[in-house]
Amino acid sequence: MKVEPILNGSVHTHLFFCPGCNTAHGFSDKVHTYNGDGNKPTIRASLLIGSQGGAKYLCHSFVRDGKIQFLSDCTHKLAGQTVELPEL
Repeated sequence: MKVEPILNGSVHTHLFFCPGCNTAHGFSDKVHTYNGDGNKPTIRASLLIGSQGGAKYLCHSFVRDGKIQFLSDCTHKLAGQTVELPEL
């Protein structure tokens, strides 16, 4: 599965692996619309992950039909690219 639910009471309800950041990102279905398909996920609206203090880091993306589209404002090497969302 590419998206899995989090069942530990976290503020995030789901998790996926981001190949740009090389780490997992979480999102909440209270904030984002998720199609419920763990293998071919679509998440709306865009996901914006950033650093808080210290070095400036930004990951801004859309997840559509199992692919992650990294927007050009990302600070990692996959900025501006669309790639297959990897399995968790």
